[in-house]
Amino acid sequence: MKRTIVVIGMGYVGVPAAALLADVPGHTVIGIQRRSRRSGWKIDWINSGRNPFEGDEPGMDELIARVVLEKKSLRVTDDFSVCRQADVILIDVQTPTNTERIPEYLSLRTACAQVSQHLQPGTLVVIESTVAPGTTEHVVRPILEEGSGLKAGQDFYLAFSYERVMPGKLLEYITDFPRVVGGIDEESTRRAVELYKTIVRQEITPTSVLAAELAKTMENAYRDVNIAFANEMARVCEAMGVDVFEIRRLMNARPDRNMHLPGAGVGGHCLPKDSWLLKFGVDTYGAFPVPLRLTTLARQVNDEMPLHLVELTVQGLAERGVKPEGARVAVLGVAYLEDSDDTRNTPAVPVIEALQARGARVVAHDPYVRELEGYELTRNLELTLQGADAAVVVTRHRPYCDLDLAWLKGLLRTPVLVDGRNVFDAAETRAAGFTYKAIGKG
Repeated sequence: MKRTIVVIGMGYVGVPAAALLADVPGHTVIGIQRRSRRSGWKIDWINSGRNPFEGDEPGMDELIARVVLEKKSLRVTDDFSVCRQADVILIDVQTPTNTERIPEYLSLRTACAQVSQHLQPGTLVVIESTVAPGTTEHVVRPILEEGSGLKAGQDFYLAFSYERVMPGKLLEYITDFPRVVGGIDEESTRRAVELYKTIVRQEITPTSVLAAELAKTMENAYRDVNIAFANEMARVCEAMGVDVFEIRRLMNARPDRNMHLPGAGVGGHCLPKDSWLLKFGVDTYGAFPVPLRLTTLARQVNDEMPLHLVELTVQGLAERGVKPEGARVAVLGVAYLEDSDDTRNTPAVPVIEALQARGARVVAHDPYVRELEGYELTRNLELTLQGADAAVVVTRHRPYCDLDLAWLKGLLRTPVLVDGRNVFDAAETRAAGFTYKAIGKG
C-alpha cells in the first residue's frame, strides 16, 4: 500500500520510527525537524544518510543509509507544509514537565497548531509522544479541529500509540515489542493498527485512546516504583555492610522475583516525568482525586540518588583527608544510559551541581556525548582523570568497565573511586589501593 507519512520530531522516537516506515515498500516518509541551534543539524545530517545518534545503536547506520541514499524514501525538512501531502502524520515531540511537575506542552501544542494549518481530509494523526491521560482528547483534538476546520472521527482520524524505545535498542523495541494502539473511534484505531502492522512483528492490541495513554504512564510509573525499591534496599545494604548486588542475585534466583538494579539515579525522557503526567491526568480529568502516594514517593527516592552519590564522594575524600572545597572531581558519564548519547534528565547534572555547590571543581567525561550545555565536558578520558582527587562513575559506559585500575590510580592525585553503577569489584579495587565507595556496597 502506498502511503506518504510525515514524522514530526527527529529524536529518539521519531528517527527510528521514520526510518523503519521508510523501509516498507510503498512508503514515502518525510521527517520534520525544527532548525534550532541544538538540533537543526539533524536535517542535513540525516539527509546525507548519517545516523544522528552516537553510542551503540545496532542496525541504525545501515537502515538510515539504505532508506536515504538507496531507496530515497526518507528525507527531512523544517517545512510543515509537507503535511498537505500526508496520509499519516506521527507527532514525536518532547513533552517535559516543569519545576512544578506540570506538563509543558509547548512543542506538542506548536506541532499540532502547525499540522492543523495543513491538515487534509482523510489523514490519520497519531500522537506517539508520552502525554498525561486525557491529553489527546482534551488538548490535541481541539487544536487540530479549530485550526483545520475539520472534525476528528469524521473528516480526519486521531489515535495515540506509544513507543517503548530506549537508546541502544531503538529499532528492536519498535519491531519486536507488543504495541498498544488507541484511537478516538473504531476507524481511527483500525487505521493506526494497519499502519503499525507494516513494522511491528509482535501483537498489536487495539484499545481506547484513554486506555493507551494510561497504559504508557502506568507502565513507566511501575518501573519507577520498582527502581525506587531497589535504591532504598541499596541504602539498607550500605548501612548493614552487605553488597546489594549479592542480595539481588539471591532474591532473583526465584523465577517470579525481579528486583531491579539500583544506581546513581533515574534519567531519560520518560521515567522522571511519567508519574507526574499520570498524576496530572487524574487530577485534571479524573472523576475524583487520587493521592498517588506510592508513585510520588518513589519519584522522591529516585531523585535523591544523585545526591547520595555526592555524599559518598565527600565521605571518600574525607577518608583521604581531602575537603570537597577545591577538590578536583572527575565525573565519568553524562548520558543517562550506558553506551548512549542521551542526556535527557541525566542524573549527572544534579551530581555535578551538588559537587560544585560543595566547592569542588568538576570535569565531566563521556565517550559519546557531544556537549552538555552549561558544563565542562571532554572526550579525553586521560586528561579528565589526570590530577583528580576522585573519580565518580555515573554511567556504566563500556569504556569505564574496561579501565585498568593501576592505570587509573596512576592518573589520580588522590585514589578515591566512587561507583554509582556497580562497575568495579569492591575487593579488587580496595586491594589496588583505592578508597572505594559505591551505591549498595557496605
